[in-house]
Amino acid sequence: MVLAIFEISPRPWYADKMRVIIYTGKGGVGKTSIAAATALRTAKLGHRTIVMSTDSAHSLGDSLEVPLSGDIQNIAPNLDAIEIDVLKEMETRWKEIEEYLSSFMRSQGLEGITAKEMAILPGMELMSALFYIWDFDRNDSYDVVIMDTAPTAETLRLLSFPDVSQWYMDRLSKLLKRILKLARFAMGRMSDIPLPDADFVDSMEMIGDRMMNVREILQDMERTSIRLVINPEKMVINETKRTYTYMSLYGLNVEALMVNRILPQDDASMCYFQEKMPEQEGYMKTITECFYPLKFYYSNQMPTEMLGVERLEVLADMLFADEDPITNHSKEKPMEFKQEGDMDVMSLRLPFSQKSDVQLFRKSKENLIVQVGSHKRNITLPLTLTHSKVVSAELEGERLLIRFKRTEDNGI
Repeated sequence: MVLAIFEISPRPWYADKMRVIIYTGKGGVGKTSIAAATALRTAKLGHRTIVMSTDSAHSLGDSLEVPLSGDIQNIAPNLDAIEIDVLKEMETRWKEIEEYLSSFMRSQGLEGITAKEMAILPGMELMSALFYIWDFDRNDSYDVVIMDTAPTAETLRLLSFPDVSQWYMDRLSKLLKRILKLARFAMGRMSDIPLPDADFVDSMEMIGDRMMNVREILQDMERTSIRLVINPEKMVINETKRTYTYMSLYGLNVEALMVNRILPQDDASMCYFQEKMPEQEGYMKTITECFYPLKFYYSNQMPTEMLGVERLEVLADMLFADEDPITNHSKEKPMEFKQEGDMDVMSLRLPFSQKSDVQLFRKSKENLIVQVGSHKRNITLPLTLTHSKVVSAELEGERLLIRFKRTEDNGI
């Protein structure tokens, strides 16, 4: 087998910006193999690359055939890898929080390992992954970060976390400070329940501050993009459409579709899969019609698992040929503001949405909540729109257009 030979690239064009590529999709569509193949290719092209798994059921190490852990490991020239380990993160990144929650659990009668495991709050693994991105960007550690994520529902939690958690953390830290002043005076000497100390409160504030920085990185469409991994199957197509909608709701840049596990077209395979071929052709047509004008990458169904560097290189050849995987095919901003006469218009891309799916709420002059199905986003409005009224909202094609009229009143 002859593999392509690549010329080592100079420092990327976005020299002052780290490129982040996030692969997501329904479980079992091949995200891990594609993420690993992408990372191998970008490293071979000379980009300092790290591939990281945020799935609690890690398989990245299996795909690369390299044992991975919660520590960053170098596995090839220009290529590092890590599988996020929430227990390790608790002992390092979340030390103050873990110490307080563990002591609280012990005060309630739990001991040892049980107390430590109960101190793991939902979302800590997700936040750890996002904080790695912030660390890498701040320290100029890598040119490219490739993320292999958990199935869609978990990934939506991961990528919506900066918007949601920062709002809650900001309010929670302020509330804790007020409560502690009263609690230490009223019950500090009378209760066995430990109270959080200043380090705990500072940690909560730090989380909120870092989430603001992470949100800026994730919503920078020049550097961060989502690539949806899809198979030509009905259930996968339907879930991918919903994922595209929700990613757009959160202001994330979906710029490519990785169509994986296409049945091969050679004569022997055609004979074996002849009953499936017409069905696949129909689904491929549906994919093209639904997701145009996204960039499409294709890979054929292979007769064996895509394990090990050699097979992953073959997968990279199928997907990218001689293209650099870091190429960003973005053309349209997920959210933008513009003026139409005396109106201000917020345009939010919401593909595959129906009017009945969308709801708007405005509980303060600074924030507008857009809900699509079971997912909602709290959008902080520009200062110029804080004294404004929403006069209309309508879906035009793939975009929700919300029109504001500036006034001393506010609300919907």
